[in-house]
Amino acid sequence: MHPATPLTVAVTGATGAQGGATARALLAAGHHVRALTRDPASPAAGALRALGAELRRADFDARDSLDAALAGADALFAVTTPFGTDTATEMRQGEALVDAAASAGVGHLVLTSAAHADRGTGVPHYDSKHAIERYVQASGVPWTVIAPAAFMDNYTGGWTLEGLRDDTFGWPMPSGLPLTLIPAADIGAFAALVIQRREEFLGRRVDIASDVLTPAEIARALAAATGRPITHHEVPLDVVRGHSTDLAAMFAYFTAHGLAVDVAALRRTYPEVGWHTFADWAAAQDWTALLAEGVRA
Repeated sequence: MHPATPLTVAVTGATGAQGGATARALLAAGHHVRALTRDPASPAAGALRALGAELRRADFDARDSLDAALAGADALFAVTTPFGTDTATEMRQGEALVDAAASAGVGHLVLTSAAHADRGTGVPHYDSKHAIERYVQASGVPWTVIAPAAFMDNYTGGWTLEGLRDDTFGWPMPSGLPLTLIPAADIGAFAALVIQRREEFLGRRVDIASDVLTPAEIARALAAATGRPITHHEVPLDVVRGHSTDLAAMFAYFTAHGLAVDVAALRRTYPEVGWHTFADWAAAQDWTALLAEGVRA
């Protein structure tokens, strides 16, 4: 059902996981989406255009492009990342985006951060996100922060997928410790809900997750979804540290403190999000194609 008054929503990271999911949820709800991307000619941008999004070129390091992209927008979905650059760049770019939103008079800035980022975790990419949260809160722009737990979607790529090709779920946590998880689709659905129910969420910070499982339970769900005898292997933190001290700090935090989010309360309070269990998410992935890629390479 389309809204009586469609909103014009600028979405950063529109060709990425969170931004793309948010753009699709908003389009499905009948809103006008400005998909902000550095490359409007990319296949991912083309897919959004086909769904009805307006593509706008925007570069966090080019203020004039941000000003043009945000002019007249009712709301902004903002996502930042240090990966591919560093946390200092993430903070600089995040602040530039907030400044542009303030200058444009955007009526609602929805920032996606990370669950527990406001708790002094000592995890570099959590601390950078919290710094951006504080900048948003001091900017004068009406705001909401949504803070997702660990991404289910990460299991379809990188070293996790490489391990699955060997029937191993390599994860740097003990088998019996719980971890809260969320797929990009649920982040997008919740972000769209927040944007459509602005007054309810103004000035709030909400940690979000869809399910909670231990690594052993995740391995069993992946085994059921893939039809392979997948078991959990606890990757030593020193191995992770050799690749990324930032990610090693994150997994150390997960192990020492957990990533508690009240999943039951979220499901009860916001059923319209259509929260996915991990088993549901895993069953929907094309594991045959994903796992075969390594064979062809």
